[in-house]
Order: sequence, then C-alpha cells, then structure tokens
Amino acid sequence: MDALLLEYLPILIFLGIAIVMATLMLAASFVLGPSRPDSEKLSAYECGFEAFDDARSKFDVRFYLVAILFIIFDLEVAFLFPWAISLGDIGVFGFWSMVVFLGILTVGFIYEWKKGALEWE
Repeated sequence: MDALLLEYLPILIFLGIAIVMATLMLAASFVLGPSRPDSEKLSAYECGFEAFDDARSKFDVRFYLVAILFIIFDLEVAFLFPWAISLGDIGVFGFWSMVVFLGILTVGFIYEWKKGALEWE
C-alpha cells in the first residue's frame, strides 16, 4: 500500500509547487502592480450599460447583434478544423460539402454586411 501511495508523491509535489507559485504571483501582482482606478476604468464595458440598473431601461441592441453574429461565424472555425484534419479520409464529397457550407456562410456574411449589421455608429 505504501508503494502505491509513493507513486502519487510526484503529483502532490507538482500540485503543491503550482499552488505556491500561483499564490506568489497573484500576491506579487497585488503588491507591485499600480492601482489607479478612475471613472473610465470602473465603468461598464461589456454590454454598454450598468449591470445592476433598472431592468426596464432601454439599451442598445447592436451589442447583442454583434455577439450573435460572432457566435454564428465562429462556428465556422469549429467546423473547419475537424474538416481539415479528416480531409484525406472524406475525399471529394467532403471537400465539396464544406465548399457549399462556406458558400452559405459567405452569402450570410455579405447579407449582414449589406444590411449594415457590422457597422457601429
């Protein structure tokens, strides 16, 4: 039983060193890093409005439109990587099916571009 537990000793040492180093680096950043907050740094930047504000207030929908478009076109990359890896196995049919998929995405991208969904005023 002791021999079995000794096999886990390098893992425990590694985890201990990792935790100590992460704690030291985090503490060093708080101690050594300058902290000069101002109103611009403390303002909301993710969605354009305060996070804890009145739920019935009006907000700009363009942020959500850009986020949805990013997700849609980011999925293209998620499909391209496995396709590129297995291109030798799937042959010509797989190649042309991806060309059709990319063509549909390109048409959608051009449509959104012409509609002005990618322009921020």
